[in-house]
Amino acid sequence: MSVQAYQTAATRSEDPRATEYRLFAQVTRALMNARQAKADGDLRALADALDWNRRVWSALALDCSDRDNKLPDALRAGIISLSLFVSRHSSAVMRGGADIDTLIEINRTIMQGLEPSPAAQRQPMAAAG
Repeated sequence: MSVQAYQTAATRSEDPRATEYRLFAQVTRALMNARQAKADGDLRALADALDWNRRVWSALALDCSDRDNKLPDALRAGIISLSLFVSRHSSAVMRGGADIDTLIEINRTIMQGLEPSPAAQRQPMAAAG
């Protein structure tokens, strides 16, 4: 099986929370790399990472604004608020008036919430018997 076929199969069978975790891991890694790129004077890499992060958060906010979204209202409102903050803070980072580490920490916190608990990780194995 080719690597691409394996990745496609893995993605199709992946739990939605795991998919979200993987996306946040990728975009957070890009932000971390952009932090170093900015120090090296590469503003293009910084702008690309900030744009990607902003688009991820905008997509989350859009999903949370859908009336059919099943998340609790308070959580949906919190995600939308975070999305607005991320957008404003990203602009401030590009202008040089804010630190990118704040965005990295927000994403890491979200990733912690998406991580499966040890009990949830054992559950599929117990069901398989």
